[in-house]
Amino acid sequence: MDSFFRSEEMCLVQLFFQTESAHNCINELGHLGLVQFKDLNPGTVAFQRRFVKEVKKCEEMERILRFLENEVVKSNIPIPADFTSETIPVPRDVLDLESRFDKLEQELKEINSNRDTLRQNFTQLMEINHLLFVAGVIKHERFPAFEKILWRLFHGNFVLRHAEIKPHEEENMAEDPVKKDVFVVFVQGDQIRGKIRKLCDGFHASMYPCPNNAYARKEMRTNANTRIEDLRLVLKRTEEFRETTLTAAAANLQEWTSKVKKMKAIYYTLNLCNIDITQKLIVAEIWCPVSDLNSVHTALIHGSEQSGSSLSPVVNRIQTQQTPPTFNRVNSFTTGFQSIIDAYGVGNYQEINPAPYTMVTFPFLFAVMFGDCGHGLVMTLLALWLILHQEHFRKLKNELIDMLVDGRYIIFLMGLFSIYTGLIYNDCFSKSFNVFGSSWSVRPMFHPHGPWTNDTLHDSGHLHLDPLVSGVYSGNPYPFGVDPIWNIASNKLSFLNSYKMKMSVIMGVAHMLFGVTLSLVNYINLKDVALQFIPEVIFMLSLFGYLIFLILYKWCVVMKSESAPSILLLFINMMLFDYSSEGTVLYRTQKPVQIFLVVVAVLMVPWLLFAKPLLLYRKHKQLKLVTKKGAFFSLQVSMADIFVYQGIHTIEYCLGCISNTASYLRLWALSLAHAELSEVLWKMVLQVALRVTSGMGSVLLAVTFAAFAVLTVTILLVMEGLSAFLHALRLHCTPSTYTPDVAFGFCS
Repeated sequence: MDSFFRSEEMCLVQLFFQTESAHNCINELGHLGLVQFKDLNPGTVAFQRRFVKEVKKCEEMERILRFLENEVVKSNIPIPADFTSETIPVPRDVLDLESRFDKLEQELKEINSNRDTLRQNFTQLMEINHLLFVAGVIKHERFPAFEKILWRLFHGNFVLRHAEIKPHEEENMAEDPVKKDVFVVFVQGDQIRGKIRKLCDGFHASMYPCPNNAYARKEMRTNANTRIEDLRLVLKRTEEFRETTLTAAAANLQEWTSKVKKMKAIYYTLNLCNIDITQKLIVAEIWCPVSDLNSVHTALIHGSEQSGSSLSPVVNRIQTQQTPPTFNRVNSFTTGFQSIIDAYGVGNYQEINPAPYTMVTFPFLFAVMFGDCGHGLVMTLLALWLILHQEHFRKLKNELIDMLVDGRYIIFLMGLFSIYTGLIYNDCFSKSFNVFGSSWSVRPMFHPHGPWTNDTLHDSGHLHLDPLVSGVYSGNPYPFGVDPIWNIASNKLSFLNSYKMKMSVIMGVAHMLFGVTLSLVNYINLKDVALQFIPEVIFMLSLFGYLIFLILYKWCVVMKSESAPSILLLFINMMLFDYSSEGTVLYRTQKPVQIFLVVVAVLMVPWLLFAKPLLLYRKHKQLKLVTKKGAFFSLQVSMADIFVYQGIHTIEYCLGCISNTASYLRLWALSLAHAELSEVLWKMVLQVALRVTSGMGSVLLAVTFAAFAVLTVTILLVMEGLSAFLHALRLHCTPSTYTPDVAFGFCS
């Protein structure tokens, strides 16, 4: 359970196994997927490694496989996606596959070359068959320019006739047919005829001989038709043979690809190992989780038994001062969230892993910006569809679909959280639910107790409820979420604007404080709690924790809106120590409390800036590391680096608290934007059709609803969803998150 919240405890292990069992042992470790091989030949360049020739052979085989796959796809031959062969690649497979692939490649190239030659001959015969009474064939798009130049050269002293070639479908043997025209030019004189031939060559027109008498032309047509039939038969047999060859290759393509990749990975791994002088023993060093040592040993024994080795592999755990790699164990549910974290940077060894907490905070912050239970329900159903049919979608081999399938659980949680926040906002496709009844009543606004009469309803376009009139507001908030009466209120935007803006600040500061709290685990390991964690928490609570207190206190205190002080002005005046203006007091002891908090926050800055470097300097001095001149110079350089680093961190943290708090206002902005876009689609698209009462109203409603559904999916679900997703990413981790100096949840 501990490994779920932090990276796994790793150990360095030395392996000894026989050369003949190397492929099987490394293959078993590869399937296990829990080890990282250490390079034991760091000073050796790639082309000097022992198995570099085998790696190059595998790369050449991969090239041939890509060629085969392109030919198979081009011929529309299906490639089986599943194969059950688990054959372990051995050294002799390299020679066998290399020989088979070379033969198959040469055979396909020869077939393609012969097919292209036959098609060219077939095309020439078809053109001859069309132009036995004409002089040549030219591409259709080039004929207007050809005709224009003829007129300019010979000023109309010729006769030109042309016609478009329209072959039958079975005669069109080319993959990309080209439209062509046949033409004949009648002129006088051999000199002019020679010029026309040169012009035809310039336009790449095909010229064919044409007999002078009818009998010869008839004989030529007969011979052409005979050769066409022969070529058609040969082409058909060639295509059948090519399709048979590619079909046989397609059946084994996935297995071959898997085997070649495995062999390449095995030889690449062997290049990281050492081989003793006798060439019979391979020595390797791996990093692996401590909890999986038994699994690694079992896999090695299994690989050795498969190869028939007489000696069992030896596993020896060794002690080291090197920093192990970071390994976070994942499953199908957590892998998407871990990918989001790792995309910003991998944390240091044994640091806390933010991914488990991201599974809650990420979809929740997304849902705050995407708060609509209707849209959330659609997103949830889409995610469920992806989850139930994930194997089918993976077979499609589409990059976009693969991305959606990999993030299916992220989409699912984002949809569920959006349903929850949509219910809080009381927003479903821009409409509200009135489940518990509104806390506001219109009846007390009428006479004799209120200012309204029946004439008021007819004479006024907009009416405002006055909460000061007794009975208008019951004093009991709506039991769950926003009161549905705000959906029809003219000042709805003003109310939600203030509510969501303050809500965003509260969530932002809470998110940052949660990140600082998580960093406590890292600070405990580095023994920096008093030097880093305490001043960071005090600084943030003194300023932004107090800001949350002001927001909540103002919500709880009953006062008129015109006399209520602005939270923004209160906070600015607090930082400037300005208490001269009226209306800046929210409670009696506000001034001394605010002065004390600002002074405390300011004192935390030098604490962060100097405490850690000075303590390190003291430790170095106590250890008497400055006795030698060279060591003293080295100490000065290291202390300068420490001061610079600590100064950068202090500035980044203090200024980041301000900028990041403002950055969380995007929760407010995107939430309002999503709600307003949803309302615009309802009022300007669907509501217009609902008001039509004519005979064609049902048809218009069906068409309008289709347009409404398309716009909802494309604009609100896709575009707004992608925007909210990216902003949720922005509000989460950065590469500096994983250092113990900056906490999870901070923005860059």
